[in-house]
Amino acid sequence: MAFTLRSSAFQNGGAIGRAHTCDGKDVSPPLRWEDPPEGTRSFALICDDPDAPMGTWVHWVIYNIPASARELAEGVPPREKNADGSLQGMNDFGRVGYGGPCPPRGKPHRYFFRLYALDAAPALGPKATKKALLKAMEGRILAQAELMGTYGRS
Repeated sequence: MAFTLRSSAFQNGGAIGRAHTCDGKDVSPPLRWEDPPEGTRSFALICDDPDAPMGTWVHWVIYNIPASARELAEGVPPREKNADGSLQGMNDFGRVGYGGPCPPRGKPHRYFFRLYALDAAPALGPKATKKALLKAMEGRILAQAELMGTYGRS
């Protein structure tokens, strides 16, 4: 089996439900993964929108997810440190935690959830940016799994 990322809230390439957007409850979707590579010591997840008008928009940065984890439950609270020890970074809304899709009216945008299996936990405190996390992960990525959903407003 391959390292895969799934959600019960939407299919890969499918529409993200309103509950997980700024038009709904704006809570993170449930995510599950399986078959991480041997040697995985932690996971990190980045969600971003490459279709945003001003360039790629970061919706979620979460890292130091324990190697034993196989899911992120729906509605991860927007706090710097979670009970499992994982840390959340800053999104481009200027907040810690998940900020759901909130595109301008028009063509639907794509939202990429990328999960990284790492051979070590990034040496970062809470509130890291996507850029800082990517730098800290250099040379540490064992595998990557991706899930893409869409959301549009008419």
